[in-house]
Amino acid sequence: MTDSEKIISLKNARSKTKETKNKEVKEVKEENKSNEPVYCSFCGRPNTQVAKMVQGPGVNICSECTMIAVQYLILEDKLPTGEAQRILDIFWSKINK
Repeated sequence: MTDSEKIISLKNARSKTKETKNKEVKEVKEENKSNEPVYCSFCGRPNTQVAKMVQGPGVNICSECTMIAVQYLILEDKLPTGEAQRILDIFWSKINK
């Protein structure tokens, strides 16, 4: 997977049809082939140093920051389900390899 394929754009995702979304995803992939890094708005790492990057309107978040946020939200309740904990364990074990 190339660095540009690791970037997913969700800009204006709610107001678009499926066909329009697919066209925009293709356009974003073409834009990202310029090899300019995209940086996570939370941790500051470029897409070249993370597993995936999600772009929103004026903000980007990497997969690691996303999982930290998810983990926080799950653990805030102090009762993560077995399934939620299994997903978190799998994700962190793959990232730490």
